[in-house]
Amino acid sequence: MTESAGAFPQFDPDRPSTARMHDWLLGGRNNYDSDRLAGEELLRIAPSARELARSNRAFLVRAVGHIATRYGIRQFLDHGSGLPTRQNVHQVAQAVHRDCKVVYIDNDPMVLSYGRALLDENPNVTILPADLVETEDIRAGVQGRIDFSLPVAALFVSVLHCLPDSKDPRAVIERTVRQLAAGSVVVACQLVSGSARIRRQVTGLMAERTGGRWGRVRTEEEVRRFFDVDRLTVQEPGLLDVARWMPEDVPQIRRVDDDWVEFGGLATVE
Repeated sequence: MTESAGAFPQFDPDRPSTARMHDWLLGGRNNYDSDRLAGEELLRIAPSARELARSNRAFLVRAVGHIATRYGIRQFLDHGSGLPTRQNVHQVAQAVHRDCKVVYIDNDPMVLSYGRALLDENPNVTILPADLVETEDIRAGVQGRIDFSLPVAALFVSVLHCLPDSKDPRAVIERTVRQLAAGSVVVACQLVSGSARIRRQVTGLMAERTGGRWGRVRTEEEVRRFFDVDRLTVQEPGLLDVARWMPEDVPQIRRVDDDWVEFGGLATVE
């Protein structure tokens, strides 16, 4: 859950950020009391939030490994990348192809600071300060690093729920797809729930604690529409709870409940 909507935020340790809350849920140390208190509130509403965060991270690792191995793609754009943690995109991709290029895209000031410090020594990895809705700015910002005449993997993992409807997540994906060469892939997922209570309470909590820098928990049908754009074809096993996306030989993370899930999948660009 990384912060990506609106103008660049100012660093404020007293106001929770979605990036730092996500770091706390994953067991990281790059967070503050405000993030931990908000995280504990979230757990009271939805007790599976910690397992959900870990399951989603495991999905990201599986998806990146699959893309690098199955599709042979060597260029990755990670939109709303969040704070660095173990098994980052570049580590997974470069374990398959040492020359993989990865651009992390985020606008959280702490993400940018930690990202630059950790990635400076890898010439094929960079972090771009940008709002993920500004697709043209992103393309301009990665010139010289990403070759859009070749296949690219565009990742939107656990970030689209940070966009309010006014930012139109489907349009963001559609604009991104227009820039991509045939043979590219898009991976996207976001928080969904069939429970109106979960959707209302989680959305309300996150919007209040982050000062409106959040979107909303959506329904599965809404996320399906994100993939209904020209040139995009969803691949097996389809759109589903990402904990169940190609889970073979991967230890399953215990889930407290299924009241909400990360829902999405992988699609190819024709």
